[in-house]
Amino acid sequence: MTKTTAATSSQDIVRIEPSHRLRGEYRPPADKSISHRALILAAMAAGRSTVSPVSGSADVASTAHCLRTLGVRIDQTADAWIVESPGITGWRQPSKPLECGNSGTTMRLLTGCLAGCPLTSTLTGDASLNRRPMLRIADPLRAMGAMIELSDDGTPPVTVTGGALRGIDYELPVASAQVKSALLFAGLTATDALTINERHVSRDHTELMFKALDIPCVLEHPPRYADERERLLDPSQAVAWPEGIERRIRLQCPAQSRPHEWRIPGDFSAAAFFIGAALGVRQADLTIDDVLLNPTRIGLLKVLKRMGAEIESHRESARSGEPFGRIRVSTCGELKATRVGESEIATLIDELPVLAVVAANAHGVTVIRGAGELRSKESDRIAAVAVNLRAMGAKVAELEDGWAIEGPTEWHGASLDSFGDHRIAMAFAVAALWADGPSEIRNAHVAAVSDPEFFAIVRSLTQ
Repeated sequence: MTKTTAATSSQDIVRIEPSHRLRGEYRPPADKSISHRALILAAMAAGRSTVSPVSGSADVASTAHCLRTLGVRIDQTADAWIVESPGITGWRQPSKPLECGNSGTTMRLLTGCLAGCPLTSTLTGDASLNRRPMLRIADPLRAMGAMIELSDDGTPPVTVTGGALRGIDYELPVASAQVKSALLFAGLTATDALTINERHVSRDHTELMFKALDIPCVLEHPPRYADERERLLDPSQAVAWPEGIERRIRLQCPAQSRPHEWRIPGDFSAAAFFIGAALGVRQADLTIDDVLLNPTRIGLLKVLKRMGAEIESHRESARSGEPFGRIRVSTCGELKATRVGESEIATLIDELPVLAVVAANAHGVTVIRGAGELRSKESDRIAAVAVNLRAMGAKVAELEDGWAIEGPTEWHGASLDSFGDHRIAMAFAVAALWADGPSEIRNAHVAAVSDPEFFAIVRSLTQ
């Protein structure tokens, strides 16, 4: 196998050589989370919409495939998805199961949409997706009036028999944008108002996109009082507010999506791996352009700056309601350990594997808790991170809902496993750049779920 500065591949194994530098400009692919939602909202609307730029993610391709199976015409050009739809009331009865691949977002969001359609549909996926929990979606949708069948253990395949839905008042048991969005999509066809209560604010792409479409979705936060006297003088004290709830979302139902030209900023989650990589090399000067800067998505930046990272971010504008801009990462000094708790987890849930890798470089013990959700992703990410960190020489204790990681680490080249999970493959490609010798990652092809060009970009930025 030929060695290069960064990465070469043979079948499903990628070999990564250490690098002392990471320099250049990087433009992330179109954000996955927003691309899913834009395609779905375009398909729910009657008429012609565009979604650009095109995401190369395998997950987003799964969403497009399922919508085509439901009778929506989606053409892909070099620059955009062109969506021609009869609207959700014109979706056709699928003649075969809706294949969601590895995409939990596809399955959960479309389950919400189909809950209000007069169709019977079955959604399935690959072996990994068919092990993931679906009761968190099924239970509230059943409360709204949908008929949903799951396997005995609450996992896919999911059979949805849609019909008339009613609004409910629901408290999210976990901070999950997928559950919240599934309910909001279902609420568009409900007969009366839907209220969702969040204890910890999760990513708000669906709410922002509803606002761009003039869908009546109101966000409420609890009253804030400087002191008890102010509270007593404030007439709003008479309004009951659920204890412990950080935000309440009220959707006036029914409502309709409409055709729109969606412009998608770059994926912060994809950029996070390169941000992390820059923090461990001796020579770093990386500029990330056109990247999403939504506050509910960039919790990683806050944590890394707290650890001592040299990161600058500049907001440039907004696109389809989403702020975007530029990030610059430079060589930094010693990182220091930190603590990350439940209140921060929702804003960096997808970035936790790479944060764990960076934490192994920091001085002291970093503790990350409240991330039990990682046990039910494409892999058990808590266990997968711990296995690979230990293989590379890091000191890590696997906790029920996170890790305790002691640094700094003397990184060793190792044989690593992606565990069939794109974010594990990408996180340990980062760690491999810092090692004392080459590393190999098995089943590394899964990185294409996020970005088919990931390893090529690693190679270009480290040469």
